[in-house]
Amino acid sequence: MTPRFGASERLDFELEMGIYVRGGRPLGQSIPIEEAHDEIMGFCLLNDWSARDVQRWEMFPLGPFLSKSFATSISPWVITAEALAPFRVPAMTRALEDPKPLRYLSDARDQANGGIDVQLDVSLSTSLMRQEGHKAAPILRSNAQNLYWTPAQMIAHHTVNGCNLEPGDLIGTGTISGPNAGELGSMLELTAAGSKPLLLGSGEERGFLQDGDIVSFSGRCRRPGYASIGFGQCAGTVAAARETIF
Repeated sequence: MTPRFGASERLDFELEMGIYVRGGRPLGQSIPIEEAHDEIMGFCLLNDWSARDVQRWEMFPLGPFLSKSFATSISPWVITAEALAPFRVPAMTRALEDPKPLRYLSDARDQANGGIDVQLDVSLSTSLMRQEGHKAAPILRSNAQNLYWTPAQMIAHHTVNGCNLEPGDLIGTGTISGPNAGELGSMLELTAAGSKPLLLGSGEERGFLQDGDIVSFSGRCRRPGYASIGFGQCAGTVAAARETIF
């Protein structure tokens, strides 16, 4: 099929969290896994918008680039690493057949409490739903505990080749999907690439996003004996594509 310019026909979201860097390191200095926790200033919610049709075309041999470079949304609040200390949990348990992380990614303290218990919810509202007075429809619920790699492992890996990090740099975790059908963190996964579209209360179906759709992420930490912590809404509205000149 010959590539052509035009509006994406498979627009998607990706449920992620963002990691803000505290101090960073200069070029040429890696951050050991044992010190990576101290380099994390805080967290936010992050939507890594993705054009799946563009991604499918460019990923071999180039890898995703234009399919993800056009937009990223984040939540309004930065929740500090210190505030999230009561909600730390063990790292995700790996399957026995999975390869063990290399030494530079292995740390007993990180495995014991390197995960975060953040409930993550995604809702979808279409133009027709709003016109008819329907509330936004919850379409998935996941949890940051489902991250395959801990935030500290991501920091350590990012710098193992000497790549520098500066204060305020933002790192996306990648899609946070759980093991069950209702925990899949993108439309691509939820709808099996559009072959099993979501049925909404308005009678509409969605395999991928359309103009006028509003996608909203929310995140909250809860634990008995501690105040609940929220991240605010990470929301974005899909606008019609501008006419291309190509």
